[in-house]
Amino acid sequence: MMFRLLKQLRDERGAAIIEFAISIPVMTLFMWGIFQFAMILEAQAGMQHALGEAARYATIYPTPTDTQIQAKITSAKFGLGNGTWSTPQIDNTHAGSPDYYKVITVQYSQPTNFIFFAGPTITFTKSKTVYLSV
Repeated sequence: MMFRLLKQLRDERGAAIIEFAISIPVMTLFMWGIFQFAMILEAQAGMQHALGEAARYATIYPTPTDTQIQAKITSAKFGLGNGTWSTPQIDNTHAGSPDYYKVITVQYSQPTNFIFFAGPTITFTKSKTVYLSV
C-alpha cells in the first residue's frame, strides 16, 4: 500500500499540461498587451506623419487655406485603428504679430482593451508651428 502511494506521488505524467493550462492565460494577456502597445505606437507615428505632411504643404504651397491644410492632414494619416480622430485645429491668432505662421494641432483618442478587462483610453495631442512663405 505504501509503495503504491509513493509510486503515485513520483508520477509526473500530466504535469506539463497542468503547467501549460496555468501559464497560457498569462502568456495570452502578455502578447495581447504587446499588440495594444504596438497599436498605440503606430497611431502616434501616423499622427506625426500627417502633421509633417500638412506642415510641408503649408510651407511650400503659396497661400494654403485652413481647409486645404486640414484635408492634407486627413489624407496623410495612417495607422489609426478603432480610435477617434478629431478635426485638425489651425490657430491663426497671434497676439500682435503678422500672419507669418500657423499652429496646427491634431488629437486622437485610442481605447485599449486587454481581453479580460478594458484598459484606459489614451489621448494624443500633437502640435506643430508652421512658418509660411510670404
